[in-house]
Amino acid sequence: MFDLKFIRENPDEFDRALARRGEEPRAAEILSMDKDHRSLQTESQTAQARRNEASKLIGRAKGQGNEEEAQALMAEVGELKQKLSAMEDQERELGEKLNLILMSLPNALYDDVPDGTDEDDNVEVRIWGTPRSFNFEVKEHFDLGETLGGMDFERAAKLSGSRFVILSGEIARLERALGQFMLDLHTRDHGYIEVLTPALVRESALLGTGQLPKFGDDAFTTNTGHWLIPTSEVTLTNIHSGEILDEADLPIRMTAHGQCFRAEAGAAGRDTRGMIRQHQFEKVEMVSLTTPEQSDDELERMTGCAEEVLKQLDIAYRVMKLCSGDVGFGARRTYDLEVWLPGQGKFREISSCSTCGDFQARRMKMRCRPKGEKQTRFVHTLNGSGLAVGRTLVAVLENYQQEDGTIAVPDVLQPYMGGLTTIGAQNGVKS
Repeated sequence: MFDLKFIRENPDEFDRALARRGEEPRAAEILSMDKDHRSLQTESQTAQARRNEASKLIGRAKGQGNEEEAQALMAEVGELKQKLSAMEDQERELGEKLNLILMSLPNALYDDVPDGTDEDDNVEVRIWGTPRSFNFEVKEHFDLGETLGGMDFERAAKLSGSRFVILSGEIARLERALGQFMLDLHTRDHGYIEVLTPALVRESALLGTGQLPKFGDDAFTTNTGHWLIPTSEVTLTNIHSGEILDEADLPIRMTAHGQCFRAEAGAAGRDTRGMIRQHQFEKVEMVSLTTPEQSDDELERMTGCAEEVLKQLDIAYRVMKLCSGDVGFGARRTYDLEVWLPGQGKFREISSCSTCGDFQARRMKMRCRPKGEKQTRFVHTLNGSGLAVGRTLVAVLENYQQEDGTIAVPDVLQPYMGGLTTIGAQNGVKS
């Protein structure tokens, strides 16, 4: 969310920031509304002051026996009461309208974000590993999973409709192993605090991280007024909403393995087969709360933590710096990790790591204060997937597939699989 003071002082810069996002100029409209809103506030304060003064004068007039003056003052107070009520309604409505506009505008990008329209204009930062080569015809994950009998889309559709899956047996255990491995890595080696959060939140939580009001169609809501979280970013970031944090305690690093729910309203026709784009999936999320000075370094660190998961799984990936047309609504800079999927013959996104600056903190009124000082400032928030568990399962299945249809279990996952080294080998591969 933008600071009105910044827009007043830098209207041209504000419009340039919107232009990089493909948005129309809004500074003139916002400043006009802001002027009207502040005028109403001033007028209301003046009227309230006169009402208070007139109320005091009524008693004085009556004490002096001046009934005519007292009646005139009483009439004035009555008129001011009605006027104030109308002005308060106008002020509230205009304030809400102004706030809605500010809440609906995307974050300003950092200058180093490359210009571009979509994912085709993203810039490769680095690549790690070499895509595996196979001496047989490779399969996609859904063919592998269905053949092994551990991935059932048909029965999931019977239960819930499209974009759901039932995992069972060794494949279900492999997904569980991946989530446990990621949590252990981030807490043991990367210094994140493990947190278990609710999957249902109030509207205010989604407003705080920027999913609302603009992206309501992408989320699921309930008949109790709760919303299902699209990612644990929502809950982790909101834990300290409305608080003033001690800067000596920053950065705060949290991670959660949670269920995520997305309506995928804008994904019609995309990735309709398989587990790439589901309504319900698991993700290990990383969130950091930092001072403004720490946030740039923290983004690089967070991205490295996500990369380490793929390095230990020994799966090739690349890091992409997203262009202006592909950076998410609340982010100022984003790195995507794209993992190699041999079944598709291309890299696919498996993690996004973003710094949001103070954009989310302003929405949720989360500040920090240096020790011994009175002045506060907004914290910076960062979030990243570490990783999307279902997509990592896809990557393991496709990269570790063997000619006989079995799946080799990566070395780092074998302790989580009870020492199992191959999926589908015990009873033979189903056909």
